[in-house]
Formats: sequence, structure tokens, C-alpha cells
Amino acid sequence: MQTYERKTPEDLDCGITVFMKVLGAKWKPCIVDLINRGYKRPSEIQKQLITATPRVVEMQLSELETFGIVSKKVHKGFPLHVEYSLTAMGHSILPVILSMDQWGATYSDKVKKVVNGKTMTTQSLPCLHPATE
Repeated sequence: MQTYERKTPEDLDCGITVFMKVLGAKWKPCIVDLINRGYKRPSEIQKQLITATPRVVEMQLSELETFGIVSKKVHKGFPLHVEYSLTAMGHSILPVILSMDQWGATYSDKVKKVVNGKTMTTQSLPCLHPATE
């Protein structure tokens, strides 16, 4: 199987580019939030992300693990099961996710007006909020 090679170089000296490389996929911030709130198993995470397929959740968990945002623990026994937890690097992203949630809450009415003018629906996406302390 051939792997994709970028034709243009990425500027990994740019903080925004680095952040988007690590957390830029559709479900990654939600996955980090869910793990922080206690959802550890891929099936639990996928049940909360009702519009994400199990394959997408698995792929994004794998990418988060590769970048050191989450760690994976395989429990022996029958049946085997996997649990994910946030690493120190993963915990460092939580304030950014909280800021995203606050920004979204502030501007949700404006966004709803735009979305309602189109054929998109907002009801199919879950509302996720970072854990409050």
C-alpha cells in the first residue's frame, strides 16, 4: 500500500499549523473532551459521537496516540478491551478545548442563523462540554 506524500512542505515551526496537525480533524477535540470526562473505551466514545463511524473514531484515537495526546492500555483477559487516557500533553490541550466551547457558546445563535438558512441540521451533532472543576 502506498502512503500519501505531501507535495508542499508543512510549516511545523508555526504553532497553529502544529495544533491543526495534531487536533485538526473533525472529532479529535470531542474525543479528548470525552476521555477527560471519563469515557475511556472506544465503544463508549463512539456512542457519544453518534454521527462518527467506529472506524473514524478508531483512526482518530490512533492519531492522537501517535502524537502523544492519549495513551492506550490493553487489558488482558476475555474479552480483551482497550482503554484510553490523556497524557500530560493531552491535559495541556484541555484549556484550548474549553476556550473552543466557550467561543462556540458565545456565537452559537449567529451560527444557527447561518446554518438554518442552509440545508444543514445541527441536531445530528452531540453537544459536548469539557468537565468543570
